[in-house]
Amino acid sequence: MGTTAPRLDVLAPLSGWLVPLDSVPDPVFAGKMVGDGISLDPTSGSLLAPVSGVVSNLHSSHHALTITTAEGVEVMVHIGIDTVMLKGEGFFPLVEQGQRVAVGQPVIDFDLDLVGRKAASLLTQIIVTNGETVARMSLADGMVDAGKSVVLSLLLANGKAVLPTETAEPQLSADIAIGNPAGLHARPAAVFASKAKTFSSDIQLLLGDKEANAKSVVAIMGLATKLGDLVRVRAAGGDASAAIAELTQLLNDRCGEKADEAPIAPAAAPVFAQQQDSDSQLAGVGASPGIAIGRIVHHRLQEFDVPEHGKGANVEQQAFSRAAEEASAQLDLVKAQLTDPAKQAILSMHQELLQDPELLAQTYTGLADGKSAAWSWRAAFSAYSARLEAQDNPLLRERANDIRDVGRRVLALLAGVKQAALELPAGSILIAEDLAPSDTAALDPSKVMGFCTRTGGATSHVAILARSLGIPAICGISLAALKLPEGLQVILNGNEGTLAIAPTADDIAAAERDIARLAERRAAEAESSMRPAATRDGARIDVVANIRNAADAREAVAKGAEGVGLLRSEFLFDNRDTAPTEAEQAAEYCAVAEALGKERPLVVRTLDVGGDKPLSYLPLPKEDNPFLGLRGIRVSLERPDLLRTQLRAILQAAPLTQLHIMFPMVASLEELRAAKTVLAEEQAALGVSGVKVGIMVEVPSAAVLAARFAPEVDFFSIGTNDLTQYVLAMDRGHPQLAKQADALHPGVLAMIALTCEGARAHGKWVGVCGGLASDERAAPLLVGMGVTELSVSTPAVASVKATLARWSMDECRELAREVLALSTVTDVRHHLNQLAR
Repeated sequence: MGTTAPRLDVLAPLSGWLVPLDSVPDPVFAGKMVGDGISLDPTSGSLLAPVSGVVSNLHSSHHALTITTAEGVEVMVHIGIDTVMLKGEGFFPLVEQGQRVAVGQPVIDFDLDLVGRKAASLLTQIIVTNGETVARMSLADGMVDAGKSVVLSLLLANGKAVLPTETAEPQLSADIAIGNPAGLHARPAAVFASKAKTFSSDIQLLLGDKEANAKSVVAIMGLATKLGDLVRVRAAGGDASAAIAELTQLLNDRCGEKADEAPIAPAAAPVFAQQQDSDSQLAGVGASPGIAIGRIVHHRLQEFDVPEHGKGANVEQQAFSRAAEEASAQLDLVKAQLTDPAKQAILSMHQELLQDPELLAQTYTGLADGKSAAWSWRAAFSAYSARLEAQDNPLLRERANDIRDVGRRVLALLAGVKQAALELPAGSILIAEDLAPSDTAALDPSKVMGFCTRTGGATSHVAILARSLGIPAICGISLAALKLPEGLQVILNGNEGTLAIAPTADDIAAAERDIARLAERRAAEAESSMRPAATRDGARIDVVANIRNAADAREAVAKGAEGVGLLRSEFLFDNRDTAPTEAEQAAEYCAVAEALGKERPLVVRTLDVGGDKPLSYLPLPKEDNPFLGLRGIRVSLERPDLLRTQLRAILQAAPLTQLHIMFPMVASLEELRAAKTVLAEEQAALGVSGVKVGIMVEVPSAAVLAARFAPEVDFFSIGTNDLTQYVLAMDRGHPQLAKQADALHPGVLAMIALTCEGARAHGKWVGVCGGLASDERAAPLLVGMGVTELSVSTPAVASVKATLARWSMDECRELAREVLALSTVTDVRHHLNQLAR
């Protein structure tokens, strides 16, 4: 008879309710990248050792520790989600690393209330990090008592081959033809992976003898599928049948991509460049239009020296987790400084790559082999970027740059190297082998006249960012560009994709004339932008700006904005460990007011967080659908202390400007009245009067009840971005539905018209501060419906003013009547495009 394999029981380290690991709101734990086990929702605040053994690792933030048993099993307990960000606050270790402990012995005390308020979640993970020591694992469920209840029962491998676990027979779909013109490139791959992640089954996408993790964008892109390729979906697990059915349908529907939406792959840059290169000119692909004259500045990527061998899998895994968290926080900071949604979306995609299961799996494989975190991570992202770079599909080759960018960001943090900022002199033409999208987003257009990169193409994220910044750019430039002398004067033509490296005096003169003509046109536009906004027949419309701070306000006024229609106050609260004080807020609001002066209006929106705008120090309960939960005014009424502090700070700006206070996400009169009561009390306490009060119209109930809200407010401001997603029941960040969430949908326009009608009946004015206000084609339509204030992004001030000046008020009203009678978004857009003047 064979020897019976030993067993090990792991006891509950805390009292509470057990939760399956795959339901934990953290991709690393839920994906079992650290190991397998169970999660626990605690009701006690003293962590007991779940097994006897040696404390082999105690995290420096004291929120996690690992105990290695005599049998060699490593059991890690991780208190809460994202608790590393607390940096030890609220945690009190009772043991030291290397100390031997007995099962049930207290090892860490923590402040249950404090950690609960500040952490993303209190869910505590009990995980076996070296799964090869376990042949089989049985999980408990329900309520457990600390130090008494068994949560994991382990059948140990006993040094022999691990017993195979019972798995369901994999299921396989029929052949599915790829209908996407450019194959499964980034966008449809993201849609497919997002849907695959909703199933618990293990899912693979098969192409011939190649297969990819269906839950990984990187892996799907790596298959390099093309139009007409036959693929199959393989799934194993409890919901395999449903996964195959839904994912098959999704592929048949081209993952939501319409045939005319697929990006067009650029020509192969090196071939084009060789045909066009000459002694006086190098060529690539025109990535961003415009002409620039400047002097070459070379930008070379930093090199990182990283050790191959690590200090143990647990230590290295924790180092990697910290670096990934910090990299994501860095990207959040860059995003907060950007106003262009396109640039923000690219950086959001980089944050998704930090959680890509394929990249993480390869990294953790390296850690298990004893490699350092930096070595493992570099191997993982380098392998995948090289894999994409080698594909025939140019769209996929360009995405390799995104993987390298986010990879180098984490690598710099692991190596302890501060990435060099792009500090460039005025008049620079930047030449680089590879320019990171995050670096591109931070370029200063007043100093960088243009740039060329050896890699990338017209559809790369670098190119998209260059166009949004208005910087002429060439991608796929000839290799010879990297050898040009520093300081050489060149002419960059982003329209034609050429770099003149030996321009004659005539060449420079001709380029200067072209640049001057463009500058003349811009100067004329800037000059007219300082005139009061009005229709052709003199009807005044206020064109104001959406801003974040005093610097934005000054820029907006300089570009012709007639005030501020939306000060997004949440930017004062973001990227901080604690809420800003009343004095800090007041200083910011007064600085904005002083930038505007007493003759211009300032509309301040109170704190608008929740949904897609969380605050680290204001933890909100986990919600199945946060967009329908605690958002906007609901958060402020839930935390009246924050609301009162903010209102007192805002009111200090009243003597300096025409102050308006606006409450976000108001859905009922009860919410409005509660907020107004708090405001009235603070006004009375400070002796401030004459402040106008309004609400954001972002939910259908506010639009439908506009006539009932109107007697109790001074104005309305329509947030078309949120109004669109709530009217159409489409998440505006959803990878498949975002393009359909169109503010020109007849249903959304009907809500705008209804708001204007209700306001007009009571003599109140209506503004629009959402994205639709910045669309110059929509400006006459909105005015025709009754909107008298357009709050736009600063770059749109001039074009919106110029558009209004070409329409009479009667023509605007007739346009509104025509458009409101249309039935589809396509009809609306076609009609507006036909009438564009």
